[in-house]
Amino acid sequence: MEIKFFKTGVASEKSWRMRAVRALGEFWGVTSGVLLIALGLDLFLVPNKIAAGGVSGIATVLHYLTGVPVGMTMLALNIPLFLLGIYRLGLKFGFRSLYGTVSLSFLVDVLAPYLPVATRDPLLASVFGGVLVGLGLGIVFRYRGTTGGTDLAAAILRTYTGANVGQLLFLVDGLVVLSAGFTFRSWELAMYALITIFVTAWLVDLVQEGISYTKAFFIISTRSDQIAQSVIKDLNRGATALKARGVYTGSPREVLLVVVNRTEVTRLKDLVYEIDPRAFMILADVHEVLGEGFKQYRK
Repeated sequence: MEIKFFKTGVASEKSWRMRAVRALGEFWGVTSGVLLIALGLDLFLVPNKIAAGGVSGIATVLHYLTGVPVGMTMLALNIPLFLLGIYRLGLKFGFRSLYGTVSLSFLVDVLAPYLPVATRDPLLASVFGGVLVGLGLGIVFRYRGTTGGTDLAAAILRTYTGANVGQLLFLVDGLVVLSAGFTFRSWELAMYALITIFVTAWLVDLVQEGISYTKAFFIISTRSDQIAQSVIKDLNRGATALKARGVYTGSPREVLLVVVNRTEVTRLKDLVYEIDPRAFMILADVHEVLGEGFKQYRK
């Protein structure tokens, strides 16, 4: 019994250390993401009056109307959102979300006096500001944090309306852009803000899903067994046979699913058509593949 208790204690200690290391890694990940967002706002977006949706966009508009610092306004707007979020959604957002929200507001105001305006060209500001904010948000989300804002507001609104979160986010961001256009009396700035929103959304997806380096083939052939064996032998790749049925003929079919790197795409095409010139193939982009032969998942 003593030996068993000792081993359990060691295992528990290792598990605790792993959780501590993981929590520290997530803390630094959220911090680095928040720093990038703050740089994007201070270097590009706020100085050029680009209110690209969200709480930061509202804070930018209010900053030019009242003179109140952007970070302070963001924090003031996020506090009631968090309280309402706890009431409607519970405590599931956790410490990382609170930390991300507070640290972003703090960094935006602390860094602003020391950072130069990177450019006065609104197009460059909208693109590069969107890049930094998108990269930062993607990193924050990847490390299981949030920065509050309209994503939290949309989640709260969903509990009242049942509407899709993505649609609600688009609606809220659209209203912010419209208000900025009226406030600054410049629809050009509103259009630049839309560019920032699209660039930001694209970068967030890119950081979370990764660049598409792999391709997925769906292969329909009467010689699927022969093709599968050739894939294993010649490409050193695996294949999965999916049971299917041809709707027109009603006959059973097998659909082969094969995932390869981009460098292997042409080789797989040649291999399939050498075996069955009448094969039907669908080629799709795959953003991230986890498992044997590809990237291993690490929490």
